[in-house]
Amino acid sequence: MLSRTADHLFWMSRYTERAENTARMLDVNYQTSLLPQSDAVALVGWQGLLSISELLSSYQATHGEIQARNVLDFMVKDEGNPSSIVSCLSAARENARAVRGTLTTEVWETQNQTWLEVKRMIKSGEFERDPAQFFEWVKFRSHLSRGVTVGTMLMDEALYFMRMGTFLERADNTARLVDVKFHAVQSDFYGAASEKDQEYDFYHWSAILRSVSGFEVYRKVYRDVIKPERVAELLILRPDMPRSLHASLNEVLSNLALVANEQSAETQRRAGKLCAELKYGRIDEIMATGLHAYLTQFLDRVNDLGVHISRDFLVPSAA
Repeated sequence: MLSRTADHLFWMSRYTERAENTARMLDVNYQTSLLPQSDAVALVGWQGLLSISELLSSYQATHGEIQARNVLDFMVKDEGNPSSIVSCLSAARENARAVRGTLTTEVWETQNQTWLEVKRMIKSGEFERDPAQFFEWVKFRSHLSRGVTVGTMLMDEALYFMRMGTFLERADNTARLVDVKFHAVQSDFYGAASEKDQEYDFYHWSAILRSVSGFEVYRKVYRDVIKPERVAELLILRPDMPRSLHASLNEVLSNLALVANEQSAETQRRAGKLCAELKYGRIDEIMATGLHAYLTQFLDRVNDLGVHISRDFLVPSAA
């Protein structure tokens, strides 16, 4: 396969997944902001979301003071923000258009219709009227895109590069989501908490689990009250949780093996090492050494893996 074609397919999938995950992060913040809480606590949530997305400085340059409505607008419909939902869906559509001949009609029409529909929804004010419903729509269109891709594309290198892009992006975003929400919660994991704190924590952790479609999964796996360390274990180490770091890296590694070439051995080694650490890791050891430090290092390694994949297979670019 031509490296330029592989590059477009890889980034088309990454941008589609990024739009979905941005919607998930915004949704959990929006839902938790509706809970009874002080303005200071709410501010920490919105500031944390911008920080973990590495967008705090660019937001402040255009909007100044952090306000929920401005953060939502900046992360959803600001075309000057390359990580906004509108920008991601636009970039996904442009990458799809560049390799239109490689895609099935269904995959192209799904990408194109998503872009046309999001423009209509933003223009008509549907996002402002019901942000939660808009975020659900973004997630649904991403699910549809993945389903149509797997259901209609030939199982060859084109599909493998698309899957690799999806799961590399998912690993990055899940790590960011876990990091920002664990960083934001104020109560002590292991200390005694008041009844009110426990009630707030239940809704807080429930919102986090729902943001990754993990609430029912948690109940099925643990059959217990929601505990922060178990939420972390589910989203980091469980290979059977679809949006976990372990499950995402397993997919990256298996698709890397399917497109391997004579210069990709080092990239496969790095991916394999990261997978092995997730496979044999223990959540008590991760929590003891520091969850934030662990996730920061993980994000660095995923970014490094993306750089190596680009070097080995794709057109070098600043994307």
